[in-house]
Amino acid sequence: MFKPAAMFAKPLSVLLGGVFNDAFARQGFAARELVTRWAEIAGPEVAAHSEPLKIQWPRPVEGQQQELATLVLRVEGPMALEIQHASDVILQRVNRFFGWSAVGRLALRQAPLSQRPRKKPPAAPDPAAVAKIAATLDSVEDADLRAALARLGASIKRN
Repeated sequence: MFKPAAMFAKPLSVLLGGVFNDAFARQGFAARELVTRWAEIAGPEVAAHSEPLKIQWPRPVEGQQQELATLVLRVEGPMALEIQHASDVILQRVNRFFGWSAVGRLALRQAPLSQRPRKKPPAAPDPAAVAKIAATLDSVEDADLRAALARLGASIKRN
């Protein structure tokens, strides 16, 4: 009896890989990994306040050595000065990622970041733990203060 081969769903990254590669190539990125792995390359502190926009490659001049590219970063306003001071370290990390001296300069554009990691609000403390701690706060006369202290105590105990 003939049995058809099992069909498996392909990962979305495989199906859309070519589309993304073309979009990143238009921005000067040879590979999308510089954008997708920015936090690993630049470090968590730098990546929290910046993101790569594009790489500008200078036009080659015949008979002269190829100049290094410029990495354009979008940076949140107050962190631009800090990132400018760390530009040598960032350039070293980017070039280490590429495996050769590809980028020789950073250009900063101050603007809000397009993608912001959203922090989840902390979960409310367990009501049973809050009630248990509130029972020990008989000396606090203000009810609102007693409830706030009980919630704080339960949150501290949880962590």
